[in-house]
Amino acid sequence: MFQWLSNLRRKKLTEMPFPAVWEEIVRRNVAHYCMLDTVEQTHLKALIQVFIAEKYWEGCGGLELTDEIRVTISAQACLLLLGLPHEFYRNVLTILVYPSTVVPPKRKLGHFEIALAPVEDAHPIIGQAFQQGPVILIWDAVLSGSRHPEQGHNVVYHEFAHKLDMLDGAADGTPPLRDRDEFKDWVAVCSREYLRLKSEVKAGRKSFLSAYGSTNEAEFFSVATEEFFDRPLRMKEHSPDLYRVLKEYYRQDPAERVGRKTCVKDTHRAPSGRASGFRCL
Repeated sequence: MFQWLSNLRRKKLTEMPFPAVWEEIVRRNVAHYCMLDTVEQTHLKALIQVFIAEKYWEGCGGLELTDEIRVTISAQACLLLLGLPHEFYRNVLTILVYPSTVVPPKRKLGHFEIALAPVEDAHPIIGQAFQQGPVILIWDAVLSGSRHPEQGHNVVYHEFAHKLDMLDGAADGTPPLRDRDEFKDWVAVCSREYLRLKSEVKAGRKSFLSAYGSTNEAEFFSVATEEFFDRPLRMKEHSPDLYRVLKEYYRQDPAERVGRKTCVKDTHRAPSGRASGFRCL
């Protein structure tokens, strides 16, 4: 009954026209949108409508939430779902958005918790995803990553990849996969590439992946997801096997999209003095 009501509500949401102002926001802020074909764009817009309506949004640190913030974040989070069977990130109920980099409060021990090691001091963050909690995002980092895929850093892709990873109950770098064969292939390729990255970082050599991916398997998956969507040709050149398993998991081919002549470099200067990225034709 609850699923039927949920599906009915979602059907009504997606039958509503996608607001023109939202379309303009996506075209202006989400570089990847202009690389999608018409069918993919229509699907993404339907996902955005449901995602925005079903999540609880809260502006923090004095940030006033706007349609631009909600739509820009939703478009990137839903891009990851474009080819996946999904439940609109059922493990994400709340999205907290801060205006700029924040330092979270130092974690306190629970009443029955015993520290086996010193509790680490809090560090500045631009995003965070919790197993049983919200997604935290920093708006200026969201906008920069969304407009500038050439940088290879996208905090929305990163944190929502964590939430996909967590769907099976563990943040271990292996999201729910289709079958045993896909699982075996995933483990073989990702384990090899993770160890390769750790080795390169330890030796002080530069890799096509961010060194942060060597932290653990969960961070490796999120960092690889950023590179897969933002700089797919680079990943395909340096690790065709890693590109292949991510392509099979997400059921998308960003490298093929890059060749589509549907977006151009936008030379408009933002207040920061930087060009705003790409815009759709």
